Amino acid sequence: MSTYSVEVRKRITFIFFALFFIFFLLVLRLGYLQIVKGTWYQQKALENRIREIVVEPKRGDIYDRNGNELAVSINADACYAVPAEVKKSEDVEDVAQELAEILDMDQEKVYKLITQEQHSVWLKFKLTEEEVKKLREKNLPGIGTIPKPQRFYPKGNLASHVLGFAGDYNQGLEGIEVAYEEELAGINGYLLVEYDAAGHEIPESTKKYIEPEQGLSVVLTIDQTIQHIAERELDKIMQKHSPKSATIIVMDPKTGEILAMANKPDFNPNEFHKYAADVRRNGAVSDSYEPGSTFKIVTLAAALEEGLTNQQDRFHDPGFIEVNGERIRCWVDGGHGNQSLSEIVQNSCNPGFITLGMRLGTERFYKYIRGFGFGSTLGFDLPGEATGIIVPEDQVKPVDLATISMGQTNSVTPLQMVTALSAVVNGGKLMKPHIVKELRNKDGDVVKTYQSQVIRQIISEETSKIERELLENVVSHGSGRNAYIEGYSVGGKTGTAQKPAPGGGYSSSDYIASFLGFAPVDDPRLVCLVVVDSPKGYPYYGGTVAAPAFREVVGDSLRYLGVPVRYSEEDNKSADEEMTTVPMVINLPVDEAEKILKDAGLQVERSGSGDIVYGQVPVDGIRVKIGSKVLLQLQKMEEVQDGERIVPNIKGKSMRDAAELLGMMGLVLVPEGDPYPTGIAVEQSPAPGTKVPAGEQVRVKFKPPSAVEVAP
Repeated sequence: MSTYSVEVRKRITFIFFALFFIFFLLVLRLGYLQIVKGTWYQQKALENRIREIVVEPKRGDIYDRNGNELAVSINADACYAVPAEVKKSEDVEDVAQELAEILDMDQEKVYKLITQEQHSVWLKFKLTEEEVKKLREKNLPGIGTIPKPQRFYPKGNLASHVLGFAGDYNQGLEGIEVAYEEELAGINGYLLVEYDAAGHEIPESTKKYIEPEQGLSVVLTIDQTIQHIAERELDKIMQKHSPKSATIIVMDPKTGEILAMANKPDFNPNEFHKYAADVRRNGAVSDSYEPGSTFKIVTLAAALEEGLTNQQDRFHDPGFIEVNGERIRCWVDGGHGNQSLSEIVQNSCNPGFITLGMRLGTERFYKYIRGFGFGSTLGFDLPGEATGIIVPEDQVKPVDLATISMGQTNSVTPLQMVTALSAVVNGGKLMKPHIVKELRNKDGDVVKTYQSQVIRQIISEETSKIERELLENVVSHGSGRNAYIEGYSVGGKTGTAQKPAPGGGYSSSDYIASFLGFAPVDDPRLVCLVVVDSPKGYPYYGGTVAAPAFREVVGDSLRYLGVPVRYSEEDNKSADEEMTTVPMVINLPVDEAEKILKDAGLQVERSGSGDIVYGQVPVDGIRVKIGSKVLLQLQKMEEVQDGERIVPNIKGKSMRDAAELLGMMGLVLVPEGDPYPTGIAVEQSPAPGTKVPAGEQVRVKFKPPSAVEVAP
């Protein structure tokens, strides 16, 4: 055999084995792909032709403690664009221009959105019926509308700082909405649809629908009616005193439940984009301030609990007190002279409280300051809870101890102050404040309840009882007289604190006026704090600016809650026989409304002209004397919002009835009196029947009824 043949056979053999080896590798690879990785590639192929469309769940609702809706989810039309289809039309600029006009948006912004390199983009949420109609008429290429779950707040501004708001993509951004986002949001569902290689849906293809799980509903401790009362009084404060801001918190001292939390200025969460971030900030939780004399409740509680003072103790106030060479003045020139403990409390005597603070000393005093929750968070439900600012204990000098004793130097939050007073009056238990009552599923079943929680016992029952009595004297005989509520025993403390000046020291013209109180004294049902930041004009004291608002809020709330007035049994029985409950007649024909009211033993007075009742004063549910007048508003206020008003006759009415009447008419009450407004209206300006612009002030002079002479 020739050498050439042998060489050829070797080559053929090599090629054969090489090809066999390659074939063997291919078989191994195929087996690996089919057997080992087969399931994985099948899944990938499925993912390539199956598209997952997210189905958004319905967001859980938010209710007040009585089941009234405060936040709900609705399907509102939203406008979207498919940029690829818009570009195919070759009329992108014209489309952007028409969209900008219909949606009231910036044309340049619209152009950028509809030319993005995305499958689809959202242009605007919560379209009006008119906008949807115009879009459908225009039928613009690549532009469509689709119902999309959106958050709606049926009560508008009510409790806006508590509720917060959900954003355009239905996600919680502030308040309860963000704090309970996980519970409210629910779980997304999915729709699985098959598409071909060209991106078209395959007809009659297999589809799978995974139903979304609706979010849980949140039930708050807030009472819608008490919240409304608080916001009503804040509106009056803003109109009369023009402060930078104002806050009211109402708490149940026995449970720590927040019944109302209101701030002004406020905002409408349905249009949250229109408001600055500082307006949306919940000052009741996030802002700190020097409390002034309201903090003296802590000084008093600590001194009583430590046995460093008692009701027989005497104090001397010459008008000042010297601490480490520094002279700290009393707010009364010449001082209060010789006083009992009760008198230094009702007079809010600075030297008296500084004396108590010096007796306590820094270590013992700070034990109670921290015990009441100052300088730390209380674990509240809402986000942004501040700790306040307290001077570190090891840095406190004698002068600092003196000023802290009377409510300066340290800063606190409104939430901390109302929680501290609750502990003082409820037997000494510091309750954890909370604003969420329970969680419910879509069927209304309770899935979680938030129980009241005692953080710690700070003072004894006996100390609590003594301090309640001392604080009652502040309202009955001291600086808190304007907080007195007829028929109820009330205790509290006024506060007028100078604000720190930007360059150091304290301002001589900028103050924080506040009142912190509770009622009834023997069995406290409500604790309420009113804080007014920088009221304009004079007087600016807590007793004149904040105490009247406390009186109206707590008085109306106690009556609403059905808390009985503290009369003797015989007087109460006699009074009850002469009382009747005002029925609801709003939206009824005026003739039928008058019949219902007369059957209830009430007189009727009309305001405006019309056949339907649009408002009533007093509101339904209020207990009044038989024979009292009920004012019926027969003109729809929205129709005359910017027009003129006719000043009603206020003479003979109480301050509350006058305020409600003028408020319903779109006018502002400015009460006057000597030494302070109380009793019934005797004079007014402008005169009844005068035409004035909406929002005009009506000055009304109030005077106590003449005393009845009794024969000897």
